[in-house]
Amino acid sequence: MVQFDTLAILIALGSLGFIYYRKSKKGPYSHLPLPPGPPRKPIVGNLFNMPSRPEWEDYHKISKDFDTDIIYLNVVGTNIVVLDTHDAAMELLERRSSKYSSRAHLPMVNELMGWDFAVGFKEYGQQWRDCRRLMHHSFHPGAVVLFRPHMQRATRNLLKRFLDYPDNIMGNIRHMSGEGILSITYGLDVQADNDPYIKVAEQSLAGFAEAAVPGAFLVDSFSLLKYVPEWFPGAGFQTKARIWRDAAFEMRDYTFTGAKKNVLAGTSPHCFVSANLNEMDPAKPDPVKEQLVKDTAGSMYSAGTDTTLSAVGSCILAFLEYPETLKKAQAELDRVIKPGHLPDFNDYDSLPYITALTMETLRWRDVGPIGLPHVLIEEDEYKGYRIPAGTIVIANSWAMLHNEETYKDPFTFNPDRFLTKDGKLDKTARDPAHACWGFGRRVCPGRYLAFSGVWITLASLAAVFDITKAIDEKGNVIEPSHEYVNSAIIVPKPFQASVKPRSEAFAQIIRDSVAAA
Repeated sequence: MVQFDTLAILIALGSLGFIYYRKSKKGPYSHLPLPPGPPRKPIVGNLFNMPSRPEWEDYHKISKDFDTDIIYLNVVGTNIVVLDTHDAAMELLERRSSKYSSRAHLPMVNELMGWDFAVGFKEYGQQWRDCRRLMHHSFHPGAVVLFRPHMQRATRNLLKRFLDYPDNIMGNIRHMSGEGILSITYGLDVQADNDPYIKVAEQSLAGFAEAAVPGAFLVDSFSLLKYVPEWFPGAGFQTKARIWRDAAFEMRDYTFTGAKKNVLAGTSPHCFVSANLNEMDPAKPDPVKEQLVKDTAGSMYSAGTDTTLSAVGSCILAFLEYPETLKKAQAELDRVIKPGHLPDFNDYDSLPYITALTMETLRWRDVGPIGLPHVLIEEDEYKGYRIPAGTIVIANSWAMLHNEETYKDPFTFNPDRFLTKDGKLDKTARDPAHACWGFGRRVCPGRYLAFSGVWITLASLAAVFDITKAIDEKGNVIEPSHEYVNSAIIVPKPFQASVKPRSEAFAQIIRDSVAAA
């Protein structure tokens, strides 16, 4: 449900509902009906019956109940449309992307928390295009190859951490994902424990994940609430925003300062920041370009950490419930990888099951079930329905990736769905990329990097570790709860498992690989 710090603010400022309840301006489609959806109450609309978390499941249920691929809700005058199928998302977000590529202005995130620097939250315009251009230049398929050493080093350090801390599953993965994106973005090394860069990122991303969900805070519907002082009864959201804002700026500025120092000293390895700063003329400082690089780097760091954490954590959960998938992965790896070696990217074409495993991981527990919402900039029509200008448009990726017509037994973890009978990748199977990376001009610019990072991590873990359900002191199996932190990016809550090297020889391979790095 909508998060209420208290009803005191709503009671004190209840009249704002009349101010914010607005009807759309007359347009060419004003005679058409709105898309189907739950009944709305005067003024507040669907405010008090918005879907509970995980909302993507409720959105899908509503779509099924109304037998439609598009549903409409209204929260205090804010129009919300949810797209339940790939066809609907393709028609609106891809083919009509010029209309649907802006972002919702969320006062909590953009203003109070200061996340307006992030590419994902920028409105569709020149600033956004400048940031996207920088990201595309560094992360198109050809350029991503340059970052493979960063990903491989972070992965091998992860293997060593599992030798040293086998019980800290999510903590180990979080450290690895932070290390990898720090290295790729800023060229910075991290400490084995209690790294300050990773710590500040965790603090910032925790708030971001909570606030980025549409409707999570009332201030996003009653924007005048942003002027309520922190001391006002019930203004707990202001306190949260201040703490999260400080963490966001520290994450963006602290890491960039460290990277820039190394670039100026000539000691920075190839990374996003060094590549862009080195293109600038030292004799002609360009503070606008430097700020653009800083903001874009901060966006990458924030977006890349929890996504990898989510995917790898979900795959380990899948190994626990479907142990045959790990055995199949290990059989393929044992056939392909030379004794005494670990997988690397040169093995990609020879490991189709690992690729299918990665694809199924991204489909089974998709990292961003509803992604970040788009905003329609002018009134539009779809299937005889009117979509008002300014509507927040949500693509329900979870529904698309669990569509029974596309994926048989969609809630079963089955990498074989992406393989032919002879074990090759099946080009006729629908790649989860059709929904898991977003749509249109807002598709994830780091998707090739992200897929590569998850691939090498899963291949390496499967190659050297047996991963099974944990056993308690009485010999009972500990069943994982499969509970997630449900936010803009879903992340498994900490869980227990047994992670042991397949043999002492594999443990030594891990140690040798880290020592040689």
